[in-house]
Amino acid sequence: MTVSSTLPTPSKVLLVTGAARGIGAAVARQAAAQGYAVCVNYLRQADAAQAVVEHIRAHGGQAIAVQADVAQESEVLRLFQSVDERLGRLNALVNNAGILATQMPLAQMSVQRIQSVLNTNILGSFLCAREAVRRMAREHGGQGGSIVNMSSRAAKLGAPHEYVDYAASKGAIDTLTVGLAKELAAQGIRVNAVAPGIIDTDIHASGGEPGRVQRLSASLPMGRGGSADEVAHAVLWLLSDQASYTSGAIVDVGGAR
Repeated sequence: MTVSSTLPTPSKVLLVTGAARGIGAAVARQAAAQGYAVCVNYLRQADAAQAVVEHIRAHGGQAIAVQADVAQESEVLRLFQSVDERLGRLNALVNNAGILATQMPLAQMSVQRIQSVLNTNILGSFLCAREAVRRMAREHGGQGGSIVNMSSRAAKLGAPHEYVDYAASKGAIDTLTVGLAKELAAQGIRVNAVAPGIIDTDIHASGGEPGRVQRLSASLPMGRGGSADEVAHAVLWLLSDQASYTSGAIVDVGGAR
């Protein structure tokens, strides 16, 4: 497909962590369609990340894929440096990278499992938010911007017998969102979160139950799970100027669950 040379130059630069699949990939595609230049971060799924990039480019957008483990400070620094050098000054961040492990009660969890979940889901979000602030805050020469963190309805529901470590990590994300929104309001940076419910993505396979959405659908208020695109719509609204007075919000996309 030939891309028109008359397409406008992207006016904003967005980094989406964990964007090779699921919600992150949906956010990246929708953001590019709205004119963002997008960095698609991934950990292991290089082919999937490149497929997201190729989809964006085929539709006239600008995107790059950058591998980095957000739980490692040195890799986060390299990730943000890549964005600086290849796309320009960052305007927005979606802290989407997150993991869960096999369903089990807390009594069966190893310390290695707990540390892995907390390092990616909490430490990774903190490190990425820090680097974004260093680029977007007015006191650092930035022009403001927007951060959207990926929470979960599990933060309120607790995920008993399945993922209490994951649920706890998302509770920390809620607290980060509220505190950072207040900390950065005068710097022109809005910070919000989206809390998805039961969403039909590949993450459930990581917990050992790829059919979890189908199993739970009949018990959900809407009779179905949500889609990655439905969550992405909420993320893109929070990133946009339409949400100019919204900061510190945690938007539930859980179908009334």
